[in-house]
Amino acid sequence: MDMYKDAQEISKQLYGGLKVLEREDQEMGREERLKSMAGPLMAWYETSARILPWRDDPKPYRVWISEIMLQQTRVEAVKPYFERFMNALPQVKDLAEVPEEQLLKLWEGLGYYNRARNLKKAAQIMMESHGGNVPSSYETLLELPGIGSYTAGAVASIAYQIPAPAVDGNVLRVISRVLADREDITKQSVKKRMEQEIKAVMPKDRPGDFNQALIEIGAIVCVPNGAPKCGECPLESVCLAKRRGLTAEIPYKAPKKARKKEDRTILILECDGKIAIHKRPDQGLLASLYEFPNLEGHIKIEELPKKLEISDEQIEHIEVLPESKHIFSHVEWNMTGYRIVIKQKGRLPYLFAEKRDLREKYPLPNAFAAYMKQINADNV
Repeated sequence: MDMYKDAQEISKQLYGGLKVLEREDQEMGREERLKSMAGPLMAWYETSARILPWRDDPKPYRVWISEIMLQQTRVEAVKPYFERFMNALPQVKDLAEVPEEQLLKLWEGLGYYNRARNLKKAAQIMMESHGGNVPSSYETLLELPGIGSYTAGAVASIAYQIPAPAVDGNVLRVISRVLADREDITKQSVKKRMEQEIKAVMPKDRPGDFNQALIEIGAIVCVPNGAPKCGECPLESVCLAKRRGLTAEIPYKAPKKARKKEDRTILILECDGKIAIHKRPDQGLLASLYEFPNLEGHIKIEELPKKLEISDEQIEHIEVLPESKHIFSHVEWNMTGYRIVIKQKGRLPYLFAEKRDLREKYPLPNAFAAYMKQINADNV
């Protein structure tokens, strides 16, 4: 039995005696039900929480960076980025002074690049107004770029032990199921109410652990995709959705608008062993990042010279590349690609970069990862 399973077994023994007993003829009210979670939840967290680098050393700066990285990104994906970021920018001052291109390169692959830009803006404010420190006030944290109620609550509670709720999608799912609450969790009014309810019942001596325990339950037991693992959950005895057979229906989310779909043709344009890239505009999707030349629509191979405004004689070789797809929050790119080797750059309006610089210097969004792999392959 591995360490994680050992911990789970010990946890079962610990919180087994803490299960909530409830009379069938007299259900608990919302606040009482939420209060009853604390004992089983905290006992479970002490033995079953994952070992994560930012938990080992929960200094305010480390907590803040990790929480921003974890927004819309899986924990396992964040781990190597967090370590790399901390090594390169270990203090608020380093982040405040880092050149944007270097910052975006450190962030490359995490997506949602405005998170990185807001980190730098917030760090500059911390240097100017807070002595180079992450503020210890929940209200002050909320004033910083890129920090909403969840992140402010997480930093305040985990780093400073301030009793502030940190309600993300995981917590909304857990609380909705515990209360059998069918309201739309995408509504800000629902989130606000749950924040207030959680704040009223959270242990004042361990608010950070309480918040992390709720998030952890949502991440690995009351999971976002697939059926919840109710048999492993310390809250099973108090969960109304489990009792009433409603876990498949709760939480409720209003249907999202369909994503816009766009066809694009990606060009790996090569000359003298260098690859063409150009910088995107400072505003809009993937702002200020570098990209491979690309065209709207799926372009036929015979149309490429005209589209690039080059002659057939300039082209040494054309190779069809695999199709790829990338999903942004509101748009989906369906991509086809070509590798085009040309004899000379001519008047093409691109920067031709060394392959090594593409890997180490220029930040390219993850949307082009499939084509970056082609460049890294031996035959390109």
